[in-house]
Amino acid sequence: MKVDGGIGGDLAKAGAAARRVEKLGYDGAWSAETQHDPFFPLVIAAEHTERLELGTGIAVAFARNPMTTAQAGWDLQTYSGGRLMLGLGSQIRAHIEKRFSMPWSHPAPRMREFILAMRSIWACWQDGTPLQFEGEFYTHKLMTPFFNPGPTPHGAPRVFLAAVGEVMTEVCGEVADGMLAHGFTTERYLREVTLPALERGFAKGGRRREGFEISCPVFIVTGQDDRTREAAATGVRQQIAFYGSTPAYRGVLELHGWGDLQPELNALSKQGKWEEMGGLIDDDILDAFAVVAAPDEVAERVRRRFDGILDRLSFYLPYQAPEESLGAMLAGFRAA
Repeated sequence: MKVDGGIGGDLAKAGAAARRVEKLGYDGAWSAETQHDPFFPLVIAAEHTERLELGTGIAVAFARNPMTTAQAGWDLQTYSGGRLMLGLGSQIRAHIEKRFSMPWSHPAPRMREFILAMRSIWACWQDGTPLQFEGEFYTHKLMTPFFNPGPTPHGAPRVFLAAVGEVMTEVCGEVADGMLAHGFTTERYLREVTLPALERGFAKGGRRREGFEISCPVFIVTGQDDRTREAAATGVRQQIAFYGSTPAYRGVLELHGWGDLQPELNALSKQGKWEEMGGLIDDDILDAFAVVAAPDEVAERVRRRFDGILDRLSFYLPYQAPEESLGAMLAGFRAA
């Protein structure tokens, strides 16, 4: 099981952050699209590291188009020496239409077509295959030598797709190289919903699980003493409540019989009552979403819960974790 770290969006700090992540022994590092572009930090990270796998976790696909995304991925794959994990996600309708001013429709079929269009573009650049992609949402039929970057010795980047619902998860299994599971998930949801949906996608695409990577940010509640562990639990409860207030994630709660909690959390979120929301996350809910353990026990607890499901993970810590806790957790995985 690979363990990944993160790189913030501050370009002045990206190189040092990437070197630190690699030195600590992480396998990869992800850059998110929140306040900053997700690709720029990875360019700097590629320059300052040698073996670290580099991923966008995520780049918002529908804020872009297949050609611009294919080009950014191609250049970064080449510059990094083949270390790119191109992680894509759909975001939600309000953000696509109101923040990015881009069209929204049928997210799962559109995402499927987006990835297939990128693969057609990459095949044109790598193998000289004529570019003749014509779909319902995207059409790419023009590629002259002036705009063709030519082949890369490292091949096309791996494509990871963020998914929660069954339909998008099927698309992930059909056309992607890996899946970015959401932090708001549980072992039971992964086993009973995610894995069967992926298998259906594999069947559609004539593919198999081998070589496909499932990655997930895993909530961890840990600390060196009772005080720090309680502070960690408070931070995780509030983050779980924040995600639980989102209607799109209600299915995860419903699987456990907690569906009625979602509208209650949603109502409190509209009132800005974030602390009260966290108070609704009892110990049973916390234990379902988070691994609760001492730092030196985290690796074993994670393996016990996710062995055979996850291929890589990152520590989801919505609180300030001491360096010694991070070191102890990572050492547990490295020892295994």
